[in-house]
Amino acid sequence: MSEIDPTDHALATIASILEHPEPVLVVRDTAAETAVADEQAMAQEQVVTDEHPVVEEQPLVPEHTDADGYSKVGPGPMVAIRLKWTVHRGDDGQYYVHETIGEQSAPVVSGPMTSEAAVRFVDAQQDEANKRFELLRSEIAGRSSLADYERKGEA
Repeated sequence: MSEIDPTDHALATIASILEHPEPVLVVRDTAAETAVADEQAMAQEQVVTDEHPVVEEQPLVPEHTDADGYSKVGPGPMVAIRLKWTVHRGDDGQYYVHETIGEQSAPVVSGPMTSEAAVRFVDAQQDEANKRFELLRSEIAGRSSLADYERKGEA
């Protein structure tokens, strides 16, 4: 008894599909096509003026109206060692920043402070963590390139 090549089965299946294709149902939304055509026609009719439109200036990051719940996450490749800072409002109306490392650690609490001071504190802590992370990353990259240099015998 001879063995049948699995490729033959695959080719036979493909051939049968191509010989008897299933009908394909295409549904078109003509209302949407008409609306798009109308918008394109209106856009072509508009007259271009030399005046520049006035754009309302908005900050890149919206102002946080309530500091309670404001949080930022530090850099890092692993969630287990990543820093997180979260602002919480205490029962006394003051704000406290909870700093955790990973998801299961007990928070280190800083405070009391005003809502603005808590937000500034979180932002400053994240900026400092980013700077340290980039410094460490560049130091590691520098050492690895130096090791490659020494390994090649060029030192």
